[in-house]
Amino acid sequence: MLTLTEIAENPPCLTSRLEIGRGADVVFRPLTHADAGRLAGFLGGLSAVSRRFSTFDGYDLAAARELCATIARYDKLWLVLEDVPSGRIVGLLGFSLALTPGDIARYREAGIRLEETTDCRYGPTLADDHQGRGIGSLVFPLVAEVARRLGRTRIILWGGVRADNPRAIRSYEKNGFRPVGSFTEADGSRSLDMMVELDPARGPAGPA
Repeated sequence: MLTLTEIAENPPCLTSRLEIGRGADVVFRPLTHADAGRLAGFLGGLSAVSRRFSTFDGYDLAAARELCATIARYDKLWLVLEDVPSGRIVGLLGFSLALTPGDIARYREAGIRLEETTDCRYGPTLADDHQGRGIGSLVFPLVAEVARRLGRTRIILWGGVRADNPRAIRSYEKNGFRPVGSFTEADGSRSLDMMVELDPARGPAGPA
């Protein structure tokens, strides 16, 4: 089982090249400390709509540096999608190996007991010009493999998914996620909790 320290010391262990169509490739890899400037460009380029669907504390260089400062610390793992050959960051994928009391309580109400030894939280954000291209589905087998290598067998959505974001919901369902309940955001809108169970050998388990 990989540790966050091992990943930080050897990023190639989770690095892959992925063809996303239209003659374009991206590199899927761990975030590094050298990425702060490019990450700031990615965050700053997100539209107001994309920011509403994300969970970041900020969208400037300071926020990017704070994300980089969490590498191999606490419970977070950040992965990026890097455009080839420009080197531009076009996606940020977050894992959290810790669960919040709110997560635990909401899933318990749905009859599901979460465990930090088997469950992790996942949240993807794509640059606006890379949304709606099926990239989430292309990347998810790699995401599932990362979760397995971290010793996890289930993934829940980090912060859920907004109920008024049907495109994201369809994408998650396509990749095996199922809704388990809903909750109210601070602004009064509704979000869905969704989770997927991973087959240890074959990736996301299909529908029953």
